[in-house]
Amino acid sequence: MNLPNKLTLLRIALIPFFVICFYLPLDYSMYIGAAVFLGAYITDAVDGHIARKHGLVTDFGKLMDPIADKLLSASALIMLCAVGHIHPVAVIVILSREFFISGLRLVCADKGVVVAASKWGKLKTVSQVVCIIAVMLAYPTAALIANETLGKVLTVFADVTVWISVALALISGADYVYKNRSFIKQ
Repeated sequence: MNLPNKLTLLRIALIPFFVICFYLPLDYSMYIGAAVFLGAYITDAVDGHIARKHGLVTDFGKLMDPIADKLLSASALIMLCAVGHIHPVAVIVILSREFFISGLRLVCADKGVVVAASKWGKLKTVSQVVCIIAVMLAYPTAALIANETLGKVLTVFADVTVWISVALALISGADYVYKNRSFIKQ
């Protein structure tokens, strides 16, 4: 197994450690979780770069890399919703878009068409990472600091990143649907 595929598996293996951070009885457990999440997402950038640069792209990697990304993001969104930091509607919209576009990619692949990542899709991914990390840092920080106004500013900022992420999920989803509408009409 090559290094990019090992990094993809590492990303999946980090998910339980990330989830455990939500259950640790420590004031700073969300900070640990945010670090684990960020580390896992860094493996995504690194594995893709290594695979393309060194000709190590494999069928396993093509299939498992996006699955690993979705498992990590879905785990984070669901856990943040479970603790009340992200509105359920936001999670439902984002995850629905992920499943729908994954299905569209499978339909297109069955027809021999590769649905490449778009500019909007990449922005959506970056916004999700920023959103998840912002929420994981803002809410516990707001609870720990004495300045109530600053705490409110932090949580409002985090909430704004959530809804930006929702908007980009919808925009990127619409972009993929429009560009591949011929496969949907069949």
